This record gives sequence, structure tokens and C-alpha cells, in this order.
Amino acid sequence: MATDNTAAKPGFWGWINKRLPVENFVRSQLLEYYAPKNFNIWYFFGSLALLVLVMQLLTGIFLTMFYKVGDTTAFDSVEFIMREVNYGWLIRYLHSTGASAFFLVVYLHMYRGLMYGSYKQPRELLWLFGMIIYLALMAEAFMGYVLPWGNMSFWAAQVIINLFGTIPFIGSGLVEWIRGDYGIADATLNRFFSLHVVAIPLALLLLVTLHLVALRQVGSNNPEGIEIKEKKDARGVPLDGIPFHPYYTVKDVFGVGVFLTLFALVVFFLPSMGGLFLEEANFTPADPLSTPDPIAPSWYFTPYYAILRSVPDQRMGALLMLIAVLSFFFLPWLDGSPVKSVRYRGWVHRVFLTIFTVSFLALMYLGMKPAQEPYVTWSRVFSLGYFSFFVALPFYSRFFERPRPVPERITLHH
Repeated sequence: MATDNTAAKPGFWGWINKRLPVENFVRSQLLEYYAPKNFNIWYFFGSLALLVLVMQLLTGIFLTMFYKVGDTTAFDSVEFIMREVNYGWLIRYLHSTGASAFFLVVYLHMYRGLMYGSYKQPRELLWLFGMIIYLALMAEAFMGYVLPWGNMSFWAAQVIINLFGTIPFIGSGLVEWIRGDYGIADATLNRFFSLHVVAIPLALLLLVTLHLVALRQVGSNNPEGIEIKEKKDARGVPLDGIPFHPYYTVKDVFGVGVFLTLFALVVFFLPSMGGLFLEEANFTPADPLSTPDPIAPSWYFTPYYAILRSVPDQRMGALLMLIAVLSFFFLPWLDGSPVKSVRYRGWVHRVFLTIFTVSFLALMYLGMKPAQEPYVTWSRVFSLGYFSFFVALPFYSRFFERPRPVPERITLHH
């Protein structure tokens, strides 16, 4: 009936809806989509990640209008954007700050999933789509980091690309294939540019769409870990749900306002964030004869970089770094607890989650430091803390943990 009523509307809007059901789509996705009534501040970050994605795509389009690919032109074209293009400095800082903001909100979004068990049944596929998005973001960020062709960009690319050489049998050939040459040069920049600007953004848009479709299919999780679809009234409306619009659209608008205010403060007053967002070595052209000290990736990669450096053997370090990322994919099956939310999990889970959190933040800091003592030793200690969460989870969640009873309804009190 809704489709017929919409199609029967007179005028241009009725003509559009008869051929493209915009109104039905908005109604089903906003007005008739019921979300749990107990969302908290942790549920801002999904919508903020979508906002930053759009901002990165728009600013990236303008940057490509003036960027010139090539080992002799890339750095100068970035300088041209910064100095000669009208508001080019603003577009570049929006894009560079946006990259860090993207990972910040994505990490917080992932951590919310860890706290409230958003990876557990029936949201396994939703979690997997999110983790594939995370891998695509890492590839996109790395390739974008190389494109300005500053000195840190060049040497960071050397380190990361050479890691593929640790793969048995095919490593050396794979490194040469990725570079497109015997060294990092024009061919490498051309490949990275095409992947960064076209291929990976298209893949990201597809993955985000699938992520949202999967979210609408199974519904949102909540801090209580209660499935609101299991208890409905006579009209089929969840008893513990409220329409996404206007309640959460207004809430998200407020979150967006706070985020954009903080984002603007960084862009206008501290765009390099003291070398955290834009390293000092990247303000000089790439120089194969001058190695920055220390070589370090962007802050959002440093936890894995610290794990890599904590092992003397490069091949073993690369393997541990890979396992550190891929471990997230297996969380739905590692966690055997019947309870989702950390609010009702036992003290053992809370301890291990705290160890994981502290270890991740410590590794992030240690990855920015030189590969010398005491940083290497501390990296090993916190690497053990990081992996202990994934190793211990299948055992304590099934055999030792004693979760508290979960209420049947969302009470907004705990």
C-alpha cells in the first residue's frame, strides 16, 4: 500500500517516486528502522566514519586535479597545491587530517564492537565486512602516504614493500611486481596513484554498502547485548526500539557538530599535530641517500610496526604482524561466551580486555620510538599482552568465565 500511495502523489515528486522509490527507501531505512533505545556515545563513531569517508573522497578529487604523478614531479606538485592553488593548503590539510581522523573513529568503532560483543551471532558477517573495510583502509592509507613523495614517504614505502619479500618462494618476485621496477620509482607511484584514487575507493564504497545492508538485516547491537527483535508488540514494533529518525538522526547531527569543531581546530591550528599527522621528514623531497631517523609509519600503523620490530627475525616479525591484524577476523568464533556485553561478562574477560587495550596503546607509542632499548624490550612485553587476549579468549570464555544474568528487557539501568 505504501508504494501505491507514494506513486499516486501528484507533481514532480510523485513522478520521481513512481520510477525511483526514494520515499519508500527513506521510510524503511529511517522512519521504520527501529534501533535500540539505549545507544550511548560509543555509537557515534559509525556515522562519523561514513562522514569522514565522504570528506576524503571529495577532497581527494580536488587534490588529483593538481597532483602530478612521477618521482620528479610528485613532491613539487604537492608544494604547488600548498602554495599556489587557491585554498589548496586547506584541501590538503583536510585530506591529511582526515586520514588520521578516519583511523581514529574506526578504531573507536571497532573497540565498541569489542566491548559490547558486536562480532557475536547473528552479526558475524557484519563484523567480517567491517574488518575487510579496515584492511582496505590500511592499503588506501599506505598508498596515499607514499604519493607526496617526501623523504619519510619514500623510506616507509621501502620498509613496507620489502616486508613482502619475507614470503617464502615468491617474496622477491612479489616485491618487484608491487614496485613495478627494481626500485621504488615512477612505476611504483603510478600504480599506487591508480589504486589509491580509483580501485580501492570503489572497493571501499562497495564494502561500506554491504556493511550497512548487513547491519539493517540483523539490526544494531546495544550496550546491554539484548536482541530487541525478539520482543515485539502487536504491530511488530520492537518493545525496546525507537525509530532511527528523528531520535538518532538528531543525536548524530550533534555528534557531527562536535566532531567537525574539533576537526576544524586541528586543521586550522595544528595540522601536523607536532609531527604525528605530518612528519617533519616528509617536508623534504625523497632522497635514497638520506635515511630519516627513526623510520616510522603513521601513528595508526605503529602498533603493528612495534610488533614487527620486537622480533629479531624479519620473517617472524612480519608473520606476527600479519597475525596481529588477522586475529580480529576470528573473534566471532574465538569467543564462546553466551553473553555479548562487557557489562555482564566476568572479571576474567574484563582483565584481558584491559590488558589488550593498554598493550595496543603502548605499542602505538613504542612504534614511534627508535628500535633500541628499552623500547624493544617493552615492545615484546606488550606484544605478549596483545596476543594474550586472542589466545586466552577461547578458553576462559568457555570454561572459566562466570557471566552475570542478562536482563530480558533494556532497562537503561545497570
